[in-house]
Amino acid sequence: MQKKQIGEVVRDLGLEGQMQKKGTPTMGGIIILSAIIIPTVIFAQLNNVYIILMLVTTILLGIIGFVDDYIKVFLKNKAGLAGKFKILGQVSLGIIVAATLFLSDDVKVRQHVKDENGNDLKEVLIDPVTGEQTVQFVTQDVKTTITTIPFIKKNEFNYEWLVAFTGDASAWLKWVVYAIAIIFIITSVSNAANLTDGLDGLATGTSAISGATLGVLAYVSGNIIYADYLNIMYIPNIGELTVFIAAFIGATVGFLWYNSYPAQVFMGDTGSLALGGILAVFSIIIRKEILIPLLCGIFVIENLSVVIQVYYFKYTKRKYGEGRRVFLMSPIHHHFQKKGIPEAKIVTRFWIVGIVLAVLTVATLKMR
Repeated sequence: MQKKQIGEVVRDLGLEGQMQKKGTPTMGGIIILSAIIIPTVIFAQLNNVYIILMLVTTILLGIIGFVDDYIKVFLKNKAGLAGKFKILGQVSLGIIVAATLFLSDDVKVRQHVKDENGNDLKEVLIDPVTGEQTVQFVTQDVKTTITTIPFIKKNEFNYEWLVAFTGDASAWLKWVVYAIAIIFIITSVSNAANLTDGLDGLATGTSAISGATLGVLAYVSGNIIYADYLNIMYIPNIGELTVFIAAFIGATVGFLWYNSYPAQVFMGDTGSLALGGILAVFSIIIRKEILIPLLCGIFVIENLSVVIQVYYFKYTKRKYGEGRRVFLMSPIHHHFQKKGIPEAKIVTRFWIVGIVLAVLTVATLKMR
């Protein structure tokens, strides 16, 4: 990348050390995505619907980010790909994910069978050799819009509850609501990761932490023994995703070696859009998307800081004739830079917050 002079286009925003980054190789997301896709293709079962979905997510968002970077770097257009085309790509991915989860017969969740009173049915099994009796719950694999919600006794939330008032129509309306939720989650998390990629190692390290946490959640959700012990939903065939997330963690940590301060390479939109989308789709697949505000809290804070800044500026401009700001600059990591905090310290502290949020996310499995 240095040889090809694929350098970062840097605008002077008055931030300390910013202009020193001019010319640093960008589009390093190609390295990250390659380090995810190649090991997954080699080691994972490619007939697994969840693996296919994750590869489609990685490739599609990678292409969108690549086009954006290409326009900025090679065509010298600082605006990059128009926002409407990015949104269109993210929405299209959301529709693909929602349609796959709805149509594929391999996408099911194992649930306890209930009797007419709503109690879990049990059956008695007798060992033919010893005659020993064991009692176990009667289960079945069903297609459902159920997901995990933290801090609640049964730890489950069903999107169907949102349209229960529609009567029989709720059987298909729940999938419409589910699809809308998926599109919103993918779009918001993908863009939030893009906003977070403003300091050396910030988005990369945060993504690695979130990815490791999702790997733990995927493993216990795909292991019937641990799922039963933790009293969480068991998702058949989900365990294969640990191969993908292992590649994801390896790719982000490996890239962080060169992306840490002072960065020798930037990921660009090729990487940031894809990383956010991967975390979003992975969370949706393992039915943990409601945990995203906690797990990806750094992304959420970064996104909210921009939203608050923009809307408050517009509101005060209408009311007072001049725009006012809540933060010195948004996203919020630039606010701390303006306050004179060194870039490396900001990134390290954000990582610490990310680790704390990751621990809390795992703890929600038993905090009810």
